[in-house]
Amino acid sequence: DYPVTGDSSSDARSYKKVDDHTLEFAGKKGGKITISGRIVLSADGKTRTVTTSGTDAKGNKVSSTSVYDKQ
Repeated sequence: DYPVTGDSSSDARSYKKVDDHTLEFAGKKGGKITISGRIVLSADGKTRTVTTSGTDAKGNKVSSTSVYDKQ
């Protein structure tokens, strides 16, 4: 786990390499997982997709998918 500051929903994050193009991550608050997701880099290295789901600081369920294209 790595310490996090400035984020009300987590105080630590952990990362796990799944394969050469994929990372899984989890955000934790007080040792409990509050958010998790995956970061996937395309085979050609030009697109990164980040998916997350979990609970925000107020207890609301959240999820998102972001796609980043290299120009």
